[in-house]
Amino acid sequence: MTSTVVVTGLGAVTPLGTGADATWRAALAGTSGARTLTNDWSEEYGIPVDFAAPIDASVVEENLTRVEAKRLDPNSRFALISAREAWQDAGAPEVEPERLAVSWGTGIGGAWTLLNAWDTLREEGSRRVMPLTVPMLMPNGPAAAVGMEFSARAAVQTIVSACASSTESIGHAFDQLRSGKADVVIAGGSEAAILPVTLSAFSSMRALSRRTDSPETASRPYDIDRDGFVMGEGAGTLVLELEEHAKARGAKIYAEIGGWGISNDSYHITAGEPEGRGSILAMRQALETAGLQPADIRHINAHATSTPVGDVPESVAINALLGSHASDAMVSATKSMMGHLLGGAGAVEAVLTVLAVQNRTAPPTINIEQVDPQIELTIARNTPEELPAGEIAALTNSFGFGGHNAVVAVKSV
Repeated sequence: MTSTVVVTGLGAVTPLGTGADATWRAALAGTSGARTLTNDWSEEYGIPVDFAAPIDASVVEENLTRVEAKRLDPNSRFALISAREAWQDAGAPEVEPERLAVSWGTGIGGAWTLLNAWDTLREEGSRRVMPLTVPMLMPNGPAAAVGMEFSARAAVQTIVSACASSTESIGHAFDQLRSGKADVVIAGGSEAAILPVTLSAFSSMRALSRRTDSPETASRPYDIDRDGFVMGEGAGTLVLELEEHAKARGAKIYAEIGGWGISNDSYHITAGEPEGRGSILAMRQALETAGLQPADIRHINAHATSTPVGDVPESVAINALLGSHASDAMVSATKSMMGHLLGGAGAVEAVLTVLAVQNRTAPPTINIEQVDPQIELTIARNTPEELPAGEIAALTNSFGFGGHNAVVAVKSV
């Protein structure tokens, strides 16, 4: 008998708000989290982009003690805040530590800590570098913080697959539950990389939007005038468990994680394969694992970053996968509101996909003035769209530098 994996808790810290519900409500309202940054980076370093979608500093001050904040990189801070919310939302499951696991994703790790330590070393010398620098900067820092918070001993793992990281972490959590190695897994991802060096690097690649006069409208997936993505930061968490375990403790169930898929383009370090063959493979695996047919997919939270070349291959892949049923799938590109959270994007978008399926509502894709004629999708354009009643399924897609592709299938309950 195949075990069913369900979602019993959600948490989020995003540019749209603190908490999964706050983020969901802001997304339905079409809110943009992008704004001009309140620092002198752009002028000091000559960076052509002076805006992003950041988390307000008060979020950390209100949710962590001073000691916790001092010992954690911002990446881990966001992870811990969102995981605590998800755990409480799941009813703080009583589970043996040996049956509890953490599966986390991040694309970059503790970049703030690494760069601050380098500045300290240059300006003040070796003895002033903090003793906790290494555990704060290492990519598995967020997973370790979450694992220690809840005494998870089954496994505490970190997936680093660029922008596909946290979608992949959800897939690995699914596998761990189905294999019987855990009863509950805290799965998610986080990122905190709004820094001069990352903004400069992405700007040099011409990957970032340069709409400095209107940050809130800069992220515009599928629009014919899109010119790049907007950097975001934050975290998302899902508590996953076996259905029988959830029902035995009377937990509420948001949705089912039906399956997932993973592949690689093996084409280019940054550009997606034009025909979307790797993306198709990952999406097809997700359908097959979940026992779904193309007609069952009624919603897709797309990877769609708002880059000129990035949005088209995904559209090609969706149409190739779903065929005549592609027009029945309502597509949302929520990066239009939150920007791109890199390794944390997939987890936050999975939270939104679960809520979309539960509430039968597809969040909007904002800032679309004219759809690129190369994009042949049914888009929730600028306003939320109602999803059908009855049993439905959705996909949430994440594609990353290095050719990584990860897709999770979510089913209604």
